[in-house]
Amino acid sequence: MNMDKVIKKYIPMTETAYYILLSLTKPRHGYGIVKHVEEITGSRIRLGSGTVYGTLTKMQKDGIITVYADGHRKTVYEVTETGKQLIVVEMERLKELHENALKYGEAFYD
Repeated sequence: MNMDKVIKKYIPMTETAYYILLSLTKPRHGYGIVKHVEEITGSRIRLGSGTVYGTLTKMQKDGIITVYADGHRKTVYEVTETGKQLIVVEMERLKELHENALKYGEAFYD
């Protein structure tokens, strides 16, 4: 799948997809992803296994992540170059949202 199609399909990214990719700063197995997301969100997000594995399967099919088995026959997920490019696009979009929230958001606090 070419990058334009990937961007069109995933941006704006769901919070689940975003945090799954953000967890793949290093290769992790599914449970490691779930625990990392819980940790970095202060337990605000607790991903269910169906959600995680459904999203991972879709991302694998689209070439955003690769999958392999480690020495203990656990499935390990790793981000691809396409996946890295995708999350950078999403982070830039989120930075813009954040900057505009800071710039204009005060008007909404009474």
